[in-house]
Amino acid sequence: MSVIRQRILENMQKFSRAMIGAVLFLPVIGLILALSSVLTNPTLISETSFLHQLGQLLGDTFWPLFGNLGLLFCVGISYGLAKDKKTEVALVSVMCFIMFLGANHSWLEHTHGLAEKINGEYYGTGQTQLLGFVVVDMGVFLGIILGCTIAWVHNKVSTIELPGALSMYGGAKLTLVAMTPVVIFYAIAFTWIWPFMTHGIAALTGFMKNAGVAGVFVYGFFEKFLIPTGLHHFVWSPFQLTQIGGTLNVDGQVVSGTQAIFLAYMRHPDLTPVMNEALRFSQQGMTTIFGLAGASLAFYHTAKPEKKMMAKAILLPAIITSMLTGITEPIEFTFLFVSPLLWVIHATLTAASQAICDIFTVRPWGASGLIEFLIYNLPLPVSLTRWPGYVLIGIGQFAVYY
Repeated sequence: MSVIRQRILENMQKFSRAMIGAVLFLPVIGLILALSSVLTNPTLISETSFLHQLGQLLGDTFWPLFGNLGLLFCVGISYGLAKDKKTEVALVSVMCFIMFLGANHSWLEHTHGLAEKINGEYYGTGQTQLLGFVVVDMGVFLGIILGCTIAWVHNKVSTIELPGALSMYGGAKLTLVAMTPVVIFYAIAFTWIWPFMTHGIAALTGFMKNAGVAGVFVYGFFEKFLIPTGLHHFVWSPFQLTQIGGTLNVDGQVVSGTQAIFLAYMRHPDLTPVMNEALRFSQQGMTTIFGLAGASLAFYHTAKPEKKMMAKAILLPAIITSMLTGITEPIEFTFLFVSPLLWVIHATLTAASQAICDIFTVRPWGASGLIEFLIYNLPLPVSLTRWPGYVLIGIGQFAVYY
């Protein structure tokens, strides 16, 4: 039993590392889009200026990445989980993703299931347009499912070399051949399955969204608690990247997810007096700036005198990384396996801080580290985000963690 448990834990950790490889690009993309939003904010910079045009260009350059996150996750996960021939599996993942889009669109068309646009958009139809194909809207989960499947198949068949004239189809090319029926099966099956899956996911996340402060607490707890398994991505991604997190109509265009909504506010800060309620689910970064800093200081002060230099060498770079960028694994994994109970407390305190932010309607962008926090929030009116309240709650969190 312990062997099975160990294997499950190892596989979850591999999945988590593969997810991180793709996720770590999101803050970079988000920061550039935040800069774009600042430059195109008419209250800060004239619409006729060069800087405004530069901001528009940056936005038009990077927004398509947010529109195709599924492809990025597919490539990143398959690359991260592949045991060898990683370059080839990345190429195969791109081909399989496009193959899925073509097959899914074809099946929807064949079964007369293609949706009609509503006010020029596919929002609300359960379908979306990706790379020119109208397909079932699976969001980032399409990339996650395909990426995991491609990596698994690749690890099984990529070492097989075919004899004679068939040798050119061996190795990584065999992965593509083996994935072809799988992709077609997925394309057909998800046409029927995903609407039911969507209802199930919406029910779970719907509780978090509609249960008020309790929902925010549950969201915060599981988003943190599940980090070692990689399953936390299924908690935050629907809120941050899809309509489950909320929607907002801006100039006739519907934006979905907490991050896209916040970026829309950066371009149009006068949309509402107080930030949209979708931002209730974007405060998990408080722990990266304040809470873990308090915990690190406590670890250092309680270390034995002869171990203080070692503790400092381990904790200082880890907490600097956490505070500035929001990358918490270096510091969190130092105590996760030493004290699982401490991990439960950590998740509980993280959730409590987010719930307190919701109680006091504190809604800045606080999903990551200090750099992102400053770039996103300082250009906006304080009355909109109420970010000073975030700092005050964070100071209290620092003290509690310490």
